[in-house]
Amino acid sequence: MSSQAPLSETPDLGKVLVTGGAGFLGQNLTRTLLDKGYSVRVFDLAECPLEHPNLEKLQGNIADKSVVAKACEGISTVFHTAAIIEIRSSRVVSTEVRNLSYNVNLEGTRNILEAAQNSGAQRLIYTSSNSVVVGGKPIVNGDETLPYVTEFRDLYTETKCKAEQLVLKANGEKGLLTCAIRPSAIWGPGDQTVFKLLIDELIAGTVKAIVGDGKSRLDNSYVHNLIHGKLLAAAQLKEDGKAPGQAYFINDGEPANMMEFSRPVIEGLGYPYPEKHVPYGLVKFIIGTWEKLHQWFKVPEPPQTTLALERIGIDNFFSIEKARKDLGYVPLYTTASGMEEAMPYYRELHKKLAS
Repeated sequence: MSSQAPLSETPDLGKVLVTGGAGFLGQNLTRTLLDKGYSVRVFDLAECPLEHPNLEKLQGNIADKSVVAKACEGISTVFHTAAIIEIRSSRVVSTEVRNLSYNVNLEGTRNILEAAQNSGAQRLIYTSSNSVVVGGKPIVNGDETLPYVTEFRDLYTETKCKAEQLVLKANGEKGLLTCAIRPSAIWGPGDQTVFKLLIDELIAGTVKAIVGDGKSRLDNSYVHNLIHGKLLAAAQLKEDGKAPGQAYFINDGEPANMMEFSRPVIEGLGYPYPEKHVPYGLVKFIIGTWEKLHQWFKVPEPPQTTLALERIGIDNFFSIEKARKDLGYVPLYTTASGMEEAMPYYRELHKKLAS
């Protein structure tokens, strides 16, 4: 199933800026925009490998206001995807790591907002996270009325939560309309997180059991479903549109147990699917104790965080009904069709990591 909608269905977004354009999501988004005929500028500290006649590339630090101002010159639409993903708590990381996350995720977002406003940009679509409303309790079909989390257990959520509120509060200021897109775990061709971690564990031989009873569910966001949702949101960022000042969960609409979701990758790479189960409560207790020992006595970090375990052991999935109603969002890919498209990439990634 193609990720591309007909060009006639795409909105007039003017010249587009993609921050974080060298990353997994940024590259896929940029490629889609270029395929649809848009003129795109990518802005990232790293070099974007894409080449296209309608692509302009700018390297720089999002914490540098002068470079950010240059990135936003002549831009009508900003897709802000740049972020540092740090899932450890601010209580255990170094001051340097904490400052980096804040400088990129929060202050960098502030810089992008101000530069976009000052340059006359019309719309900004912020890439947030479903974790901004996750607080360690089961969530079943959670919606956008859920309150923000107030006790932060990881730096990514801490900075994303604050940045999303900053973005939505800025809606309408100096003519800039804003919205926030909340994906779940993003997967697909180019993924360097979700299944890369699993592949690392498969190669190391540590995937031997299923944590919990295998019934808990979470949702995921295939990268091209997420991009589709972003484009629909951009189309609704207008004075009479539905999206200004709003947040939307964008996912595949197929919540599943994480191990069952991973089964096609595990088996497709030639590994046996684990049959044994270990109690979720026991593993969480062990990891939680390990985390405290790391924090207090600087013993080595545990192989997983309690936050990651919760994504395996308890229900954690969100409704896309608001996105359906306001944006007309319907996932372009099912989990099965996404897996079919992504497996060649995951096989190649496995080959590279195993060599």
